Amino acid sequence: MTGKLWLSQSNRRDLSDGYAVIGLGRFGLAVCEELVRWGAEVLAIDDEERAVDELRQVEPSIEARLVDCTDEEAMREAGVLQVGTVVVAIAGSIEASITATLIAKDAPGSRVKQVIARANSDIHMKMLQRVGADRVVYPLKLQGQRLGEELVRPNLLERLELDADHSIEEILVPEAFSGQSLRELNLRRSHHVTVLAAGPQHAFTVNPPASLVLQAGERLVVMGSKEALAALPNE
Repeated sequence: MTGKLWLSQSNRRDLSDGYAVIGLGRFGLAVCEELVRWGAEVLAIDDEERAVDELRQVEPSIEARLVDCTDEEAMREAGVLQVGTVVVAIAGSIEASITATLIAKDAPGSRVKQVIARANSDIHMKMLQRVGADRVVYPLKLQGQRLGEELVRPNLLERLELDADHSIEEILVPEAFSGQSLRELNLRRSHHVTVLAAGPQHAFTVNPPASLVLQAGERLVVMGSKEALAALPNE
């Protein structure tokens, strides 16, 4: 992935599918790295120059900027309010975390569709929810990696790691598969994955017949290499 140019609000380019990560500690870096690994467009900001410089050295494909996230105009100028999803990953300051969340959600002209914020405590979580955070998570590096993947693979529900290269995943049936039988899809040949089960959430058919027709909203349990599973349609 090559670096992409992020401009101020005057630029009319559509960034609704982009991501902004505010706060470049371990959790924020894990989110950034996972998003980039899946080919997403990422804007990363922090109010410490050292954190910004370190990210530029580690992952030069990410647009990293030095920004005061409690300053609405600075956030707007950086392009944060133009993206579809903002991850507030601030570790130290609860006040900054809450302010950044509020700006992303309520600033005039904001195009942000969802804000996912990191909380340090239950009370912090409640305060973030009060100011409009759509989702609150707790700060573990593994959660950062998982969150990054969830953002770009919204139909991924569960994963069982078999080894370093293979997994079993439960996913929502992609729209592209809806109305087609397993025979028509032939996922073993077309996507190099094996179907283990399929059907509604509480009525799985294990080892389903080739005649089974998949429907949107149902679930599909598939096994294969991580590369093959990642290549399945995401929605």
